[in-house]
Amino acid sequence: MDDEQALQLDALQRDVIIPQIDAFLAAVADPAARAPYLAMRIAVANLEVPPEMTERLGALAEMALSSGRVRASFGPGAALALWSLYQRTPRGRAIADSLAALNGALKSLAGQPIENVTAIARAPGTYALTIKTAQCQMVIAFDAAGVRVESLEVG
Repeated sequence: MDDEQALQLDALQRDVIIPQIDAFLAAVADPAARAPYLAMRIAVANLEVPPEMTERLGALAEMALSSGRVRASFGPGAALALWSLYQRTPRGRAIADSLAALNGALKSLAGQPIENVTAIARAPGTYALTIKTAQCQMVIAFDAAGVRVESLEVG
């Protein structure tokens, strides 16, 4: 493990994520399924998660944040601390990158009067937003993987 690549946690992040790991461990009896979470629990307790564990840590943090469990149990400060941790995981960085790309694409609409905006649901948790101007029509997709410009028609 390269210490520079390890994900450093603070005490609040540790105190919020350990009960999430413990809840998972309590629900899973299979030793093979438990082993990586036991190892992750030790790493979290030591405030340093090696790179090979950050994907799993991100999934656990995402579930805890999405369910509202952390905010309800620990308060908004703890939810923000966990959100900060999540943003440093591979999944969190991918979402941040997708938002940055979308914001870059949206800059192309600056100064253009919007003629129409519509939103549709494609499936649970999957949505599309269409923005139409005189110069272009942009369809933005929102789903669990993040956001992206799905199509851009110019002219």
